[in-house]
Amino acid sequence: MPEDVPVLSDEFWSRSSSLSFSQLAMKMARPYLKDELSDDELQSVVNDAFDFPVSLKSLPDNQFVLELFHGPTLAFKDFGARFMARLFSEKARKEQQKVTILVATSGDTGSAVAHGFYRVPGVDVCLLYPKGKVSRLQEMQMTTLGENITAIEVDGVFDDCQKLVKQAFMDMELNKKMQLSSANSINIARLLPQSFYYAFAYAELTKQGRDRPVFSVPSGNFGNLTGGLLAMKMGMPAEHFIAATNVNDVVPDYLRGDHFEPRPSKQTISNAMDVGDPSNFVRIKHLFGHDDARIRSIVSGYSYTDDETRETIRDTHQKHQYLMCPHTAIGYRAAMEHQGERNDSGSYVTLATAHPVKFRDVIEPEIDQEIEIPERLGKWISEEKKSIEMGSDFETFKQYLLK
Repeated sequence: MPEDVPVLSDEFWSRSSSLSFSQLAMKMARPYLKDELSDDELQSVVNDAFDFPVSLKSLPDNQFVLELFHGPTLAFKDFGARFMARLFSEKARKEQQKVTILVATSGDTGSAVAHGFYRVPGVDVCLLYPKGKVSRLQEMQMTTLGENITAIEVDGVFDDCQKLVKQAFMDMELNKKMQLSSANSINIARLLPQSFYYAFAYAELTKQGRDRPVFSVPSGNFGNLTGGLLAMKMGMPAEHFIAATNVNDVVPDYLRGDHFEPRPSKQTISNAMDVGDPSNFVRIKHLFGHDDARIRSIVSGYSYTDDETRETIRDTHQKHQYLMCPHTAIGYRAAMEHQGERNDSGSYVTLATAHPVKFRDVIEPEIDQEIEIPERLGKWISEEKKSIEMGSDFETFKQYLLK
């Protein structure tokens, strides 16, 4: 984490509605990177990384959906992956030293990182994902590129992949022989741009005369929620945050008053949230000085079963003709439940984390119709899969890296 979180002026937030997404990103990133990049270099990174739209859609009853899936891989991870890839490219260019990026993924992180770093000079990427536990489209997005992108199918669950990455960072021999870094949300360079779109949503709402929204965040490894809390620490007005999970409800249990107790993850239809020991929870604790009461006053937790997720996908499509991926549906259901409990007339913003087409196998049976595949996604289905199968033993993984 940064030693200090910079607080932007009230004037910045009051005039944020007049700024473009790139201008917001530039202003928010500048304090963190003032000694790293010139204004021109940072502007180039921002312009290149965020060359796709962000959209805030309105639904009935003061509910809004922040669509974050209009990037190259149709998932919110494009924001962090593309921004970080361009920072690493600048670093490699300046230091003339190759970097190896290690990534554990339960779904969309892998594809976003693969495409964000593809052919970036001076950077090799090693993606670890649980065998048989990501969608076919997600798998093909990250296993068909090759070149500087290596995909490893781990015989285990996401937590096994994450453990291998963490062990690699702790291994002295590896770190002496290689320059390792991470593209997971444990890397601040991927987490920081996740604060930008919260500011964008706030700015869009102020154009409508609205203020201090409640943000509902589909949560797995909790990087997305941490990005929102970081934006709030930087001065963004927000009324409250909601951590919405599937049955992997370690954090919602904590927010309801229990101790934080990691446990093995369970497989669900919202696979990117199948995390039993979220890495970013320690960051949330750090942001609030490990004050449990303070955290619980700012964040509420909700969790839902697969059946409840399917029901929300069905109902939202029938009532509002709006399609949601399973993760977004969980966030939206939590937003509605929180609003109903408090009879709240304020604005609620649910983060839409992935395009529904990436979960056709889940959604199509619920709505009884096919979802058209965009051309840029369909092309990967027919490509040749390039991956390496491996167990969850660290020594095997270490020896592969050393080779």
